[in-house]
Amino acid sequence: MSGTGTNAGDDPLQTAVWRLRSRGCWVDAAALLDHHAATDPHAALQRAALLVERCLYTEQGWPEAEDALRAAEALAHTDDERGAAACERGQLAYAATLLKVRDRVDEARSAFGRAAALIAPGAAGRAILDFRRGLMAENLADSPQAARAAYRRAHAGATAHGDILLLSFTWRHLAGLALREGELVEARHGFAESLRLREELGYLVGTAPALVSLAEAEPEPETKARLRAEAGRLFRLLGGVPTWLAGALPAAA
Repeated sequence: MSGTGTNAGDDPLQTAVWRLRSRGCWVDAAALLDHHAATDPHAALQRAALLVERCLYTEQGWPEAEDALRAAEALAHTDDERGAAACERGQLAYAATLLKVRDRVDEARSAFGRAAALIAPGAAGRAILDFRRGLMAENLADSPQAARAAYRRAHAGATAHGDILLLSFTWRHLAGLALREGELVEARHGFAESLRLREELGYLVGTAPALVSLAEAEPEPETKARLRAEAGRLFRLLGGVPTWLAGALPAAA
């Protein structure tokens, strides 16, 4: 699931879901969709995506995400819907593998391959699929070249569809690859763009990771310390989410 943080029709439900999601309240956001998700495949997919995202950020809620995903898969009828469900299936398997809950890498590859066969090139869902395949290449296959190609495709797709939140992710991960190669100027630019977009969207739960990434590329010790301190403040404000930042942040004063 991606999303721009706004909705063209100013749908009160989607506005409420975004506000909760952006603050790390995935369960509450998913609960708002419960009634619609029983019969509407789009709502069921969105609900499943929220609970899958919760797993990646909190390392909790795996059974709830599995149940929601199975319900979404059962309601999916079109190729786009089945492809989107497969993309979420792949993301859940990727998260479980990355966070060492269980090795599900084969399931992730299979699900992403199925999604690629179902989602049309140029469709909005293709960009998030490309991004997630990039994550697999970078973090599980240790293939930065394949990851870069996938992130660039995702970046182009997000730009074409106006998906600002996804752009904040592609900027950050392309910058991370640049940092690995010692391209500090390029890395700082990408990390700064990612942070700017997340702050504009009010994506609070993703702001601390963006601050930490920017700090990694910052040569000035004082600025680096300030960025990390702000990231730590946000991390504690959100109750220690995302959990995988815990070891990268300074302790509270």
